[in-house]
Amino acid sequence: MTLGWHDAEDIGIALFEKYPEMDPLTVRFTDLHAKVLELPDFEGDPKGSNEGILEAIQMAWLEEYQDAQD
Repeated sequence: MTLGWHDAEDIGIALFEKYPEMDPLTVRFTDLHAKVLELPDFEGDPKGSNEGILEAIQMAWLEEYQDAQD
């Protein structure tokens, strides 16, 4: 399965699986952008993101992180 910028939920899950101990709220958007680009299944255009997309990804990742904390 390939991922693009609009696959926020799937990207959030992938980031949680790769960085299970990292609190997503501590990640700056520039670093989040880089982490998304490093995902093996990500094939989106590096210039195709914006603040809203990155925030949606961060919130999806946060949901996974918080679920694991419970």
